[in-house]
Amino acid sequence: MYLNRHIEKQLLKAASEYACITIYGPRQVGKSTVVEYLFGASMPKYSMDDIILRSSAKTNPRLFLENIGWPVIIDEVQKTPELFEQIKINIDKEKSRRLKNNENIELMYVLTGSNQFELKNKISESLAGRTAVLPLSTLSNAELLKYPTTSFFNPNIDILKQKQQNYKLPYRTRKRIFEDIFRGGMPEYVVYDRARELFFDSYIFTYIERDVRAIIRGDKEAIFLKFLEYIALRTGSQIDYSEISRSVGIDVRTVKNWLSILETSGIIVLLEPFMKNSSKRIIKSPKLYFMDTGLCAYLCKWPTAEMLERGIMSGAFYETYVVSEIIKSYYNNGLNPKRYLYYYRDKYQKEVDLIIDSATGIYPIEIKKGINPVSSNKNFDFLNHLGKNINIGLVIDSCETLMPINEKVYSCPISLIGL
Repeated sequence: MYLNRHIEKQLLKAASEYACITIYGPRQVGKSTVVEYLFGASMPKYSMDDIILRSSAKTNPRLFLENIGWPVIIDEVQKTPELFEQIKINIDKEKSRRLKNNENIELMYVLTGSNQFELKNKISESLAGRTAVLPLSTLSNAELLKYPTTSFFNPNIDILKQKQQNYKLPYRTRKRIFEDIFRGGMPEYVVYDRARELFFDSYIFTYIERDVRAIIRGDKEAIFLKFLEYIALRTGSQIDYSEISRSVGIDVRTVKNWLSILETSGIIVLLEPFMKNSSKRIIKSPKLYFMDTGLCAYLCKWPTAEMLERGIMSGAFYETYVVSEIIKSYYNNGLNPKRYLYYYRDKYQKEVDLIIDSATGIYPIEIKKGINPVSSNKNFDFLNHLGKNINIGLVIDSCETLMPINEKVYSCPISLIGL
């Protein structure tokens, strides 16, 4: 069963404007599936997982591309880095020919890849400016509920009111929310109801075996798994590099390197502090979030959604879920969330879970797992020193409907975050 992905609109738009599209993301998020759904009827597909095809592409990339022609889908293209330079040559030649004939460029190559370390390096070396690059993450709640393609999450109160009216969203109990958090959004796991332990255990093994082994030493794999499990326990928290170093038994430089690996592969995202001025009060370490709460819950060894909801990490998982859903809405609309999303905390322990930076100023957002837990005097006035307009803020929680707490803050139901 195919679930429509909200990134489809951006992929089709890119297909009309670029000679090449590259879609990347972690394993098992549906890259090949969405590409085949959109382009499979008009393009043949060649997977570089096939050892014979891979050998041919490596031995003579020019002849290989000449034989398969275009338009064409090349899956797991990072396994044949020899192709990138020849793809560049073919694109440039075709662009030149079409320019002379006063013709528009047409789509030639659709590339997908899971090992993003190799993929990103090759794109920057050979295909910069020649390919549209779009990330794909796991299924969002809006995709799981089969809502039509939505815009990125906009915290403007008038827009949220309109969306609430348009979608007429059913109320989600906190129990249901934690069931969704515990499940996560891995397409194969969700759609086909795979056995949880076998699926995630296989996923972790495959990730380390195929994507990480090429970057870290073979004798470090067990330590990397320990590191991965430890990092999962820190989702929703500021990073303390020294504390991680002591606990896992690796140096700080390795901690930073391995966090970079996890972020590059789409397993985690690092949310930077809001630092639009040079105030020394701002704490500079990023916050860490897992992009799939199901995977994170498995790594933390939570056995059931009910135990997760009642456990000590329930607040961290609730926050992780909200932030990851918002990030997915940005990805699906062709936007880089790192240009807009931040957090705030200063040495006086004043903090805001999420700040969305916009042309009209900043939107402060707090994330609470309860139902309307905030008093009527809640405000974000302590942010005034940032020198930015402070828009009406939000407290995202398990409430039933969008409601004002006071003139400066609204309570926002979690169901609206991915719309």
